[in-house]
Amino acid sequence: MLQPIYDEILGRNPGEAEFHQATRELLDSLGPVVARHPEYTDAGIIRRICEPERQIIFRVPWVDDAGQVQLNRGFRVEFNSTLGPYKGGLRFHPSVYLGIVKFLGFEQIFKNALTGMPIGGGKGGSDFDPKGRSDAEIMRFCQSFMTELYRHIGEYTDVPAGDIGVGGREIGYLFGQYKRITNRYESGVLTGKGISWGGSLVRTEATGYGTVYFANEILKNAGDSFDGKSVVVSGSGNVAIHAAEKVAALGGRVIACSDSSGYVVDEAGIDLDLLKEVKEVRRERISAYAEARGGSARFVTDGAVWDVPCDIALPCATQNELDEKHAVALVGNGCAVVAEGANMPCTPDAVRVFADAGVTFAPGKAANAGGVATSALEMQQNASRDSWSFAHTEERLEQIMIGIHARCLETADAYGAPGNYAAGANIGGFIKVADAMLALGVI
Repeated sequence: MLQPIYDEILGRNPGEAEFHQATRELLDSLGPVVARHPEYTDAGIIRRICEPERQIIFRVPWVDDAGQVQLNRGFRVEFNSTLGPYKGGLRFHPSVYLGIVKFLGFEQIFKNALTGMPIGGGKGGSDFDPKGRSDAEIMRFCQSFMTELYRHIGEYTDVPAGDIGVGGREIGYLFGQYKRITNRYESGVLTGKGISWGGSLVRTEATGYGTVYFANEILKNAGDSFDGKSVVVSGSGNVAIHAAEKVAALGGRVIACSDSSGYVVDEAGIDLDLLKEVKEVRRERISAYAEARGGSARFVTDGAVWDVPCDIALPCATQNELDEKHAVALVGNGCAVVAEGANMPCTPDAVRVFADAGVTFAPGKAANAGGVATSALEMQQNASRDSWSFAHTEERLEQIMIGIHARCLETADAYGAPGNYAAGANIGGFIKVADAMLALGVI
């Protein structure tokens, strides 16, 4: 029924493999929806929701420390503003191209809808690589990037945040340039800001914490808990570190994490203070953790972190990092729950392996929605010129994740897929946006 729409997407967006994957994953869930709601097809909702409202591509020239002119490409895809201003992060990484930005923006539409917050979906970034660059080079790049981007964003229009390669340092440089150009202290235009200049407590921790809160609801629904569970987390950046932190707080034990150079296994449990020192302060490779930890940890360059036996897996690195082979290894080693902390880290083949084996799988658009939810809470604080306590903000985050979990289960059950979190997330997010699109007419 929906194959012609997918064929049209392929024809209109050649070469954008990640975007094709994201749209196919949604369309595969919508058969029961269009059968029950033909008005979505009649009004062209599905075709329209798969086409961005606006795609912005621009050059970003900047000067490195050697005085050489460098050139990168910048992107902002403003995908859907039906529920509110476009909302989604900026990614600075050499792999960034239009297809990745569109896949991320597309996923963001439904993720944001599931939070229940009044925010639309968008995403952006650049093929700039901050690794190995000085603070001065990163500042000059961010200033050049914002010199173009500023004209497309605003607290009621489009509100970027951070993503891979864009943390507090980059957000600071971006916000400073926006403030300089516009001559306005419009703190709601960016989220992920520093606490002393309009940021929100818990925003740094939110994506990792939220993923674990969602996984905890899965366990509670099955009459279980994190207590005593062994957990493997991929990545060792912001999301991975704070996911590990919340797992430990709930009684679990993270025994492995990774970066692009390999992974470490620490059966005694990852020492979070040391991991933060290595990755956030010293900005070193994960091997430095094993060297500093001594005998209890080992660094591995062959294979993947998914070869480590565990009860729960939290992929928190990047898209398509966990493929069919890795999924088979996880299943064979007894993994029971997989919750995505990154955006689409599991390939379609991996998801099928989990489904066939009865492993509970939670997609990123539901499980990692805590980051954007807390960004929306930051926007609330900015709008009211207020600042909330850590405890209050974390409680709001936890309640939002509990609500997303309940919405996924209820929706999956209502559309004949009980216990299927992927179907529940896809359908739940889609219906919320589709109903609003119907109300607003053909725009």
